[in-house]
Amino acid sequence: MDSAAYVALTRMSGLHREMQVVANNVANATTPGFRREGTVFSEFVVNAGRQEPSLSMALGNTRQTYQIQGALAQTNGTFDMAIEGEGFFQLETAQGLRLTRAGMFTPNAAGELVNMDGHRLLDAGGAPIFVPPDARDVSMARDGTLSADGQPFAQVGLVRPVDPITMSRAAGTLFAVDGDIEPLETQSILQGFIEESNVNPILEMTRLIEVQRAYERGQNLLETEDERIRSVIQTLGR
Repeated sequence: MDSAAYVALTRMSGLHREMQVVANNVANATTPGFRREGTVFSEFVVNAGRQEPSLSMALGNTRQTYQIQGALAQTNGTFDMAIEGEGFFQLETAQGLRLTRAGMFTPNAAGELVNMDGHRLLDAGGAPIFVPPDARDVSMARDGTLSADGQPFAQVGLVRPVDPITMSRAAGTLFAVDGDIEPLETQSILQGFIEESNVNPILEMTRLIEVQRAYERGQNLLETEDERIRSVIQTLGR
């Protein structure tokens, strides 16, 4: 296999990964709190020797998460929460602390606020939030303070990674942080709202078509290069 085929294969490998990323974005266009992802391509240059030109290959192994805020949709749910501005909710999971922007919670059998997967929501001090069983009217101030019948009982805590580079997607709308996190000094949380996905379906579908066409062009190049090599071998073999 010559250089042209190697270059085409590396490009197609990156395009295949990008197709998977874009398809995942499209699938989660209606998932509350979902963050759009993109693929970062880099160039790898190999020195082919003094008498040969350098060989350049494209790599698409890195993913980038776009933290642009999604639209806020009103649900009027008592325990639906939407972050206005920066910050993340803290969740306690079996794999450790996870951060999320998806703010749909409900009390479990023990009265603890949990998300749809049963992960417990943590307060400003890192402890699970317990809703009093006899609470009739639960309200929340913009700073995250929860009150039952006018009496405060907990405060939802928002945090952010000290170094954004240490945050990576764990699964779905959850993020893991391989580093320190810090609480937000000022926070704004809206009760009865959820943050929608920041994916633009039209733009993602357009990008998916572009990537598919680029991948097909790479396939055509490989087929043409294969025919050329076969023709050369047959000619030399006569």
